[in-house]
Amino acid sequence: MCVHLHTLMTLCLTFTQGGCMYSSNHWGELNDSQLQPTIQKLMKGYNRYLRPNFNGDPVEIGMSLDIASIDAISEINMDYTATIFLRQRWRDSRLVFPGNESVSVDGRLVSLLWIPDTFIPDSKRSFLHDVTVENRLIRIFSNGTVLYALRITATIACNMDLTKYPMDRQVCTLQLESWGYNLQDVVFYWTRGNDSVKGLDILRLAQYSVESYYTSVSRAVYETGQYPKLVLHFALRRNVLFFILETYVPSILLVVLSWVSFWISQSSVPARTCIGVTTVLTMTTLMMGARTSLPNANCFIKAIDVYLGICFTFIFGALVEYACAHFYTMQHQTVEDLHRELLRELNESNGNGSMPFISSRQSNHPVEIGSTAEEITEQSANSDTRNNAGSKEKASRQGCGLSSVKNASRRAAAVFTVENPHNIDRHSRTAFPAAFLFVNILYWCYYLFL
Repeated sequence: MCVHLHTLMTLCLTFTQGGCMYSSNHWGELNDSQLQPTIQKLMKGYNRYLRPNFNGDPVEIGMSLDIASIDAISEINMDYTATIFLRQRWRDSRLVFPGNESVSVDGRLVSLLWIPDTFIPDSKRSFLHDVTVENRLIRIFSNGTVLYALRITATIACNMDLTKYPMDRQVCTLQLESWGYNLQDVVFYWTRGNDSVKGLDILRLAQYSVESYYTSVSRAVYETGQYPKLVLHFALRRNVLFFILETYVPSILLVVLSWVSFWISQSSVPARTCIGVTTVLTMTTLMMGARTSLPNANCFIKAIDVYLGICFTFIFGALVEYACAHFYTMQHQTVEDLHRELLRELNESNGNGSMPFISSRQSNHPVEIGSTAEEITEQSANSDTRNNAGSKEKASRQGCGLSSVKNASRRAAAVFTVENPHNIDRHSRTAFPAAFLFVNILYWCYYLFL
């Protein structure tokens, strides 16, 4: 049998040169019917432009894949680049020869045979490897079965849903269709179902891990007819650990850093202002850096955008908190200065026995300072009584509507009045961490489990 194979390979080489030269040792005592057919005999009357079973049943083409690598997955371009070994099998009755052996011929002889016009519809760019020769394989079996294998690298589109980025799960496909032969001419099928795809289980990707995959048989419907289609579906789960170290942890630390200002004295205006402004600017830079690896124009909000927005809100809220606390502190300090001034002048009046008049900042009426605090209180009470009586009389003349507006304004002002501004920082030390922890629980539960 080895002699037969050697004879066949010799005939293949001589056929390409246009001649047939065999020694008598190759023929021996065997007649022509006992020898395996040469390529010349197989090609006699063979028309590579006509499919097998022309004007008959469609050709059944079985396919299998080996995924050698997935080199890159781009969220910006919504595609992935993969190198695959594509194997196709079909039966051509014109290539039947006696025996039980198979013959592997040079891949350059593919131009002499009919081959399917399989293509990848979602491919953006693809090429056939040709180092050192074109990576093709042609193997012909004695029953006419042809195995055609080739190595392809293709950049294939993958529609991604980045709503839960970077905790997303993407399902990409690899589709195989016939370009010109419809379902009446060829039929595609997976040779071994899901086992027809090899290599995905052992792939190691930078940001993803292959979660699952399966195959399906479908049909492509176009204006020109219905065409066979095979689809490989594979799910990719993104590894979130990188993003936790790259984005989530720094943003959390920035939020915690903004809380340091709650323990700094409110009189230290430069220190607290510097912390607030620095954390806001740093958070803005982090948000811009997180978007560099993503599409610029998106019609959806991603999970990382939501989290960075939450952190930015808490950081900005800490800065606003100090502004409010400082405002109420200055207001409270003004009232205390007024009280100290009144007490000082009261003490002076008790020393010389005079009764001066001091204009109060909170009233338009002069207040007479006597020798005792009780008299001051009594005079103030009488003055308030007269003022209230005058206000009521004036309000009655202006109407009930204006009076109700003033009362509502007084009640609203009383709500926003802070007796002790230092309580703002004291409550913020508890309220901000508790609120941030609660929001984090809601965030991670929603994007991880829903």
